[in-house]
Amino acid sequence: MKIFIKRLLFLFVVMGIWQLVYVSGVFPDIAFPSLILVFESLFNGFTNGDLISALLASFRHLFIGLSLAILIGTALGVLLGKSQQADETAGMYLVALQSIPSIVWVPLSILVFGFTEFAVIFVVVLGGTFVMALNVRSAIHSVPPQLVRAARTMGTSGVSLFYRVEIPSSVPYFMSGIRLAWAFSWRALMAGELLSNGPGLGYSLRFAQDYARMDQVIGIIIIIGVIGAVMDQLVFSRLEKNVMKRWGLLKS
Repeated sequence: MKIFIKRLLFLFVVMGIWQLVYVSGVFPDIAFPSLILVFESLFNGFTNGDLISALLASFRHLFIGLSLAILIGTALGVLLGKSQQADETAGMYLVALQSIPSIVWVPLSILVFGFTEFAVIFVVVLGGTFVMALNVRSAIHSVPPQLVRAARTMGTSGVSLFYRVEIPSSVPYFMSGIRLAWAFSWRALMAGELLSNGPGLGYSLRFAQDYARMDQVIGIIIIIGVIGAVMDQLVFSRLEKNVMKRWGLLKS
């Protein structure tokens, strides 16, 4: 509760500074709107349904892209974690691909799929796949060797060893991978939608920028940031902590 109050007070301080800067007239109104105008644009956007439809479209893109990223990334991570040959050859390139900013994939995606929703989903998939694969690979490599030796001593080997020992031991790292994949996919989604012609928050952001509606631009940026923080803190962070506690990696 104390942390919540501190964060709330900090938010009020930031809003106060914002209003002081606006009143001082240092920046023109078109470049630095008041918070009242920003909140009015948000209210109008939700009232007429434009922001709601944009949110629904963005979450649809995210759900499809993130689901594919988790599936593909998990398969790649298992391959790299279990095969030394694959890890020594493709592992290095996977790190290189993960370091590429998501927006770099947008021109390629547009050339392949055109200005369609598939182009946005493709960017989201690439944004989350590589970080998911790296975390799954690290999870398999982090399985305590004493657990593997103990299981083999009791006659467990092969596929049975993988399912009964390595997968349960890797679950905490798998959850961390999902949390990171969500964060990377969310940023990739905004980059993809920003240059697309389809519905979504990113497209709405570009539309507002084209018409010099800075109040709408800032409002949409606030929505993007709030969704990212809420999803991370209330969903993925809690899931990760619960799994960590259950596996004895965090104190209850």
